[in-house]
Amino acid sequence: MFFESLWHEFALIPEVEAIALGGSRAGTHYDEKSDYDLYIYCTRTPEESIRKQILEKYCQYMEIGNAFWELEDDCTLKDGVDIDILYRNLEGFSQEIHSVVEKHMAHNGYTTCMWHNLLHSRILYDKNGKLAMLQRQYNIPYPDELKDSIIRQNLRLLRGNLPSYNLQIKKAAARKDWVSVNHRTAAFLESYFDIIFALNKLTHPGEKRMVQYAKEQAEVLPVHFEENLNCLFRNLFTDSDMLLQTIEAIISDLENVMKI
Repeated sequence: MFFESLWHEFALIPEVEAIALGGSRAGTHYDEKSDYDLYIYCTRTPEESIRKQILEKYCQYMEIGNAFWELEDDCTLKDGVDIDILYRNLEGFSQEIHSVVEKHMAHNGYTTCMWHNLLHSRILYDKNGKLAMLQRQYNIPYPDELKDSIIRQNLRLLRGNLPSYNLQIKKAAARKDWVSVNHRTAAFLESYFDIIFALNKLTHPGEKRMVQYAKEQAEVLPVHFEENLNCLFRNLFTDSDMLLQTIEAIISDLENVMKI
């Protein structure tokens, strides 16, 4: 009730072009406490005062204008469910996806997240049909060139170059710099999963449930995939030698499955 009324009011703002629901709420795997991820596509961001006026009607708690990643309003609806409202320029969003899907530009991890978000969001409002057109335009097979670009970019970050993550982690562990070990291990996993999803021509689902998504959707996974990850987490701050051995095993198993 609160969610439906909220997005309907946002649809009345002149600069709003489209509204989409993402995350688990866009599909079937959610419960009554699952957050709402609401994407507002607009020619320019609605004024904060206008957003606040709408949100006050339906939210018991509001954080207006958070800009840690994308610009968003993070709130709790009056029924107790959290809602993240993200504001995007539709043209800029389209250009980002174009650069990845058609120009095959790889990132250091999370390369196809925006493409995944586009394909798996449920359109609630689309004033001129632009968002639906964008969904249709990019509902295409995963390009081989993009797959190769992601693997090439991110594999070099895992091992084989002076700035590669395995060497950075080794140096940090030798210094007992656990903050750096944690930071570089997280980056290592970002590139690792980008390769896993590209290898299987799967769009990247984002930072949540990556292991589960890979196990459910990927046709090809390295041997000891989950076992190696569990070993890495167990030894992250307790056994540097085992941590480094596990990282090497993860890379070797990945390289081996890529030869199949």
